[in-house]
Amino acid sequence: MSHARRSVPSVASFVVLGLALAFTVLLLRPRWVESLRAALGVSAPTSAAATVAANNNSPRSYAEAVKRSAPSVVSIYTARVITERPYQLVPNPTLQRFSGITLGRPRQRLERALGSGVIVSSDGYVLTNHHVIANADEIQVALWNGQVTQARLVGSDRETDLAVLRIEGSNLPALSLERALPVQVGDVVLAIGNPFGLGQTVTQGIVSGVGRDQLNLSAYEDFIQTDAAINEGNSGGALVDADGGLIGINTFVLGRLAGAEGIGFAIPLSTAGTVLKQIVDHGAVVRGWLGIEYGDAPVLPGTLPPASARGVAVSNVYAGSPADLAGLRVGDVLLDVDDIAIIGQLDLRTREANLDPGSRIHLAGLRAGVPFETEIVLAQRPQGGV
Repeated sequence: MSHARRSVPSVASFVVLGLALAFTVLLLRPRWVESLRAALGVSAPTSAAATVAANNNSPRSYAEAVKRSAPSVVSIYTARVITERPYQLVPNPTLQRFSGITLGRPRQRLERALGSGVIVSSDGYVLTNHHVIANADEIQVALWNGQVTQARLVGSDRETDLAVLRIEGSNLPALSLERALPVQVGDVVLAIGNPFGLGQTVTQGIVSGVGRDQLNLSAYEDFIQTDAAINEGNSGGALVDADGGLIGINTFVLGRLAGAEGIGFAIPLSTAGTVLKQIVDHGAVVRGWLGIEYGDAPVLPGTLPPASARGVAVSNVYAGSPADLAGLRVGDVLLDVDDIAIIGQLDLRTREANLDPGSRIHLAGLRAGVPFETEIVLAQRPQGGV
């Protein structure tokens, strides 16, 4: 028993000495420990902080994306002269019995507005919104480096709310209108513009929806919805992804007066690129035109075939239009164009616009439940809509 008691302190001493030696080796020769782990196939322990950092794919900062895209976003300042004739009281008491009010002498005032734009070519083409520059007598652009220059209006398209400006310069920082990956709901986005004239500002959010239409904002609607803050002055600015790539042109936000918060819209690159090319090539957007107004066709039992949750119903036929000459009538339901099904009004409106004036198309549909077919030669859609 006494021998066992004497051996306990000896064993404890060896344990303490071994731990001390191991700690010393760990401090002085950490590579020996790594070599031993590799030989035994044992991985190094991972701290909780390192595990969180490894599993977190979101960047801690979007500064690099802003550096890549912000120089391409410009501030736009417009001015126009408005002539008014103010109302004034008639000093003659006798004439006051008739109306008491007349128009005064014409007077002029200067109205200013602001917005944003995106440089999309190194030789000075700038995309912005139509409503930013509408009726402007003078357009000035402030670049990322503080330089202010005059801009020339190349062309404008009210129906997509897009306009193209041109500024003098070369080797300007431009954002590409080409994009390989589709925009998806949940993608992180940054809105860059000049809200309230504060200067270039960046807000962050996500893509809340794609393909938004039926908002009555423009004739051709296919918006990206985002909760990134878009305020007055952001119109025409850039909506970019987390890498700084352009995905849309900011155009509109539902304000708190509408009971909404965090609901903004941007025009996608597909639309912006098409409008830019048309305006640069022709000075305006040239679209095909059927000469009708239409909405999504209702599904009526006994009127449409079972798989008919598609097509459009004609609500108006313009006199003398291609549709009028082809015999289309109000109430007709159009189901196919050139043997390709019409999904809905957005689908037909897009396909109609993408066809060249003079194109001949084959239409199939129903009239009072009876199938019919006809051919139509498209005209050019009137500028500014109908």
